Amino acid sequence: MQKTLSLFDSTIGKKAVMALTGLVLLGFVIGHMLGNLQVYLGADALDGYAHKLRTLGPLLWGVRGVLLLALLLHGWMVVDLYARSATARPISYRVYNTVATNYAAKAMWLSGVVILLFVVYHLAHFTYPGLSMSSNYAHDAHGKVYQNVVNGFRVPWVSGVYLLAQVFLGMHIFHGAWSVLQTLGVSHPSYNIRLRGFARTLAVIIVVGNCSIPMAVLAGLVK
Repeated sequence: MQKTLSLFDSTIGKKAVMALTGLVLLGFVIGHMLGNLQVYLGADALDGYAHKLRTLGPLLWGVRGVLLLALLLHGWMVVDLYARSATARPISYRVYNTVATNYAAKAMWLSGVVILLFVVYHLAHFTYPGLSMSSNYAHDAHGKVYQNVVNGFRVPWVSGVYLLAQVFLGMHIFHGAWSVLQTLGVSHPSYNIRLRGFARTLAVIIVVGNCSIPMAVLAGLVK
């Protein structure tokens, strides 16, 4: 137990926790996207999928509990590691070399904050009727997921918020997936280029998949 606590308190242990919780959250993001893409199969498919999730009862709440714990631990590790880094070097480098970094890495903290705010907004948007911000609020109804999605994304600025959030999500996933591979030891000069390509491709697939829904609604392809 003492060894476990010592590892958790170390920088390596905290990075490992951040990596593992990141994998849990990434798995949810992928599953959530695949579930939402059923909007292209019509109202019966998406509403049926949503109904099936609600019938899971305790299992659904268990999954939600795991996701919440993963989110809290992930955020805690990020803040703690950032604080440690700032304490270790209170004076910034006079010359900062960015050869080994990229824009996604430098904006990691910003994308994380934006994603957290978006999650709160997303839950409010499709959970609380008074905050639905849809184009047809009178017809929003509990359980009518397909129609609520269409009504919500028909509002251009609402779709705009979602599209912008997906850009930040893509940046976060790209750098996060690459960092996870390095933290877990899946890194070698002979195939790092392919691993970075995998991380980039995964981020693009998720962003395109998520963005396609509000764009399809605005274009009248989903109605």
